[in-house]
Amino acid sequence: MALTVSDVARLGSLARIDLTEEELEKLAPQLGVILESVARVSELDTTDVPPTSHPEPLTNVFRPDALHESLPVNEALAMAPAAEDDRFRVPRILGEEA
Repeated sequence: MALTVSDVARLGSLARIDLTEEELEKLAPQLGVILESVARVSELDTTDVPPTSHPEPLTNVFRPDALHESLPVNEALAMAPAAEDDRFRVPRILGEEA
């Protein structure tokens, strides 16, 4: 399906995109190639191809949201480089000059 410059201008108007004459001349054949490619894919027999939302099989990697006992504070801070008042002590990164 070939698109004309006026087709692209109309599409640009519908999308509220201001296109220059140069852009219209450049985009018309490019969009035509895209439409032809989509049309070619549509010609394929896909009756045996299951619908999918992603080309790679995905599995949920999240663990169940379950309650667990918290790590004791002293164990959590045991390997910290610095701690103060039962909290991790970290170097200031903002406002060092304040």
